Amino acid sequence: MLEDSHKRQLLKLAAASIKYGLEHHVALPVNLVEYPAAMQQIRASFVTLTINQQLHGCIGTLEAQHPLVEDVVNNAFAAAFHDPRFNPLQRNEYPRLHYHISLLNSPSPMQFSSEADFISQLRPGIDGLILEDLGRRGTFLPSVWESLPKPTDFIRHLKSKAGLNPTHWSPSLKVQRYTVEDIE
Repeated sequence: MLEDSHKRQLLKLAAASIKYGLEHHVALPVNLVEYPAAMQQIRASFVTLTINQQLHGCIGTLEAQHPLVEDVVNNAFAAAFHDPRFNPLQRNEYPRLHYHISLLNSPSPMQFSSEADFISQLRPGIDGLILEDLGRRGTFLPSVWESLPKPTDFIRHLKSKAGLNPTHWSPSLKVQRYTVEDIE
């Protein structure tokens, strides 16, 4: 768990990276030695941007590969300008942005014998999931439970996001579960 001051600093850095991106078309450069050790840890994060409570970008990493401060700065920039579902952020939209950062904890594989067994193990509102099969992969953050509170709906939409049929099931299906530390 990060201290509140570190959480506030990450939110400010996400905003600063997007503002910097509007001017320079790249993410805000960071010098790691300027940040506390907790923000230098290798962590995975997602940055979600909304305007008037409508999604405007969400980009992140599932595997921890970079120092947290770099991951957040790069994901904020990518969410604003490179999420293929949305037009790049315009200067006049910047003041209306709301930032949500999800710090991912390490995923763990789930074991199940059937789809019913799998669904019975889900923890709505807590679990983020990474679903993989047939060379396709998709993830939903725990916050997606707010719009898809029924486990069967959650799973069907996640399968669709992964490029699979919503009713797809096979013995080769793999699912990992993770939790997040939310910052708003």
